[in-house]
Amino acid sequence: MKWLTLISFIFLLSSARSRNLQRAARDADHKSPIAHRYNDLHEETFKAVAMITFAQYLQRCSYDGLSKMVKDVTDLAQKCVANEDAPDCSKSLPSIILDSICQVDKLRDSYGAMADCCAKADPERNQCFLSFRIHQPDFIPPYQRPAADVICKEYQDNRVPLLGKFVYAVARRNPFLHAPAILGLAAEYENALKSCCSESDIGACLDAEVEQIFVIKERAKKIGVQQQHGCRILEKYGERTFQANKLAHMSQKYPKAEFGELVKMVHAVKDVYKECCEGDMVDCLDDWSELVDNLCSKQDVFSSKLKPCCEKPAGERTKCIMEADFDEKPDNLPSLAEKYIQDKEVCKSYEAGHDPFLSEFVYEYSRRHPEFSTQLILRIAKGYETLLDKCCKTDNPAECYGNAVKELNKHIKETQDVVKTNCDLFNTHGEMDFLKGILIRYTKKMPQVSTDTLLEIGRKMTAVGTKCCSLPEEKRLPCSEHYLSIVIEKMCKKQESTPVNDQVSRCCNEFYSYKRPCFTAIGVDTKYVPPPFDPMVFSFDDKLCSAPAAEREEGQLKLLINLIKRKPQMTEEQIKTIVESFCAMEEKCCKQADIDTCLGEE
Repeated sequence: MKWLTLISFIFLLSSARSRNLQRAARDADHKSPIAHRYNDLHEETFKAVAMITFAQYLQRCSYDGLSKMVKDVTDLAQKCVANEDAPDCSKSLPSIILDSICQVDKLRDSYGAMADCCAKADPERNQCFLSFRIHQPDFIPPYQRPAADVICKEYQDNRVPLLGKFVYAVARRNPFLHAPAILGLAAEYENALKSCCSESDIGACLDAEVEQIFVIKERAKKIGVQQQHGCRILEKYGERTFQANKLAHMSQKYPKAEFGELVKMVHAVKDVYKECCEGDMVDCLDDWSELVDNLCSKQDVFSSKLKPCCEKPAGERTKCIMEADFDEKPDNLPSLAEKYIQDKEVCKSYEAGHDPFLSEFVYEYSRRHPEFSTQLILRIAKGYETLLDKCCKTDNPAECYGNAVKELNKHIKETQDVVKTNCDLFNTHGEMDFLKGILIRYTKKMPQVSTDTLLEIGRKMTAVGTKCCSLPEEKRLPCSEHYLSIVIEKMCKKQESTPVNDQVSRCCNEFYSYKRPCFTAIGVDTKYVPPPFDPMVFSFDDKLCSAPAAEREEGQLKLLINLIKRKPQMTEEQIKTIVESFCAMEEKCCKQADIDTCLGEE
């Protein structure tokens, strides 16, 4: 079946017109959008994606309850295939899905204020529903795998419901994960059952396979985070920034591809991403499939690295494409200086069309610099744009923009210095000291943030160091800035509803590509007034010695954060002295018979 061969299209790459106009244009040749998609996907895939869609909107609903809604939508699709002029067949798929949700009996009893979304008109109704999605909600218990003999009998007797329940379980726990990725997990799950249910020791086989599935699920969570980040860029910064970021990445990966071909592919990725981000999972799945087929049909245009991927079964193509290395740069690429700096007619080209001119600059710069992050490339492009805006108004533009290389190199040096400094610290002193350094810096920058949240941010930034600082030199910068941008963007999304301080707000309102340098540059929040000293925050008992190592470590880190919150102006030397004194106290008192007395005295 088709849906079992579709695996995680989001592995691929990861227009100010309204969504409704785009949909109308796309479906112009189809009287009934739902019939069109049903014919493309066929019954089993259509049902699977409908289940994903409903489970992500209605996370509290039972499998049986959603199965009835899936059946109703499938019945409508089949009716529309038979007669495209039948009632409701001309409606868009999202409208059909949301209408079904709004007809759920006692929707308000289960979902409270979410029921108010039904009173809104599309597309506001959809945006309202999306705002109520909860990632990994605590009201859903952890998945419990049935006994080995039970699961194999169920697979043999009731394959479709079993896989349906798996899709349901993953979708409701991961409401931002796109449908292709979820169907990829389902395919892996079925492959495990197929291979193990014929073995003599089913349990041992499943245990081994489940380990692999766990790895895949963890990867899916990470993909989900990156998908959310892409959606955030599209929503917060608009199509221009999203497309510039994608163009930079794809130009790095496919440097031999022509500019026009890459621009067309970037537009296609943007259009499909919008569908996925807006919860339109049926269109998302169908159009990702078409996008992958299109890429493989033009592999000679894009990259020789695609050939082995496109020869694989459909289920293995996109993962292979994602993991494929960047193609080699074309030989003898001319210097960019000749066209963009030395040419005395630069302003004529720029004024004839700002965006096409800058897009081609991003393409040409990116294909020459796979060692840079897309964020750095966008900063360089923005710096170049600012320079031209200024210089093209002067009497001698060529003389003015003649210093462009020197100006743009400032962005490069700043980013290279930050990555080198941090990776040197990480590789020399290790993960714990690196984490402490981040906690000190970021507590000073935003002491108003809760201790737990600061610790969470610190751990995420340390994970970036773990992932990126062990890579070869040429891959550290793009890796570091990409993942740091994800951490910072999530932090900024939180502060929209709970402002932290003026300097954090300023950085969060920067251009997408300028956020990381802004956060790096800010120092101690001088307007912050520390809370009064509370002895209870710094009181200790025998748990300091008896608690498990991980708990003791977390306690020490929280102590460090609370110390900085009360004395943010402390120097590195003062902090070092206090930490050393604390460690000495801990070592001394934990050896004593009466730990509490010793701690009290110390």
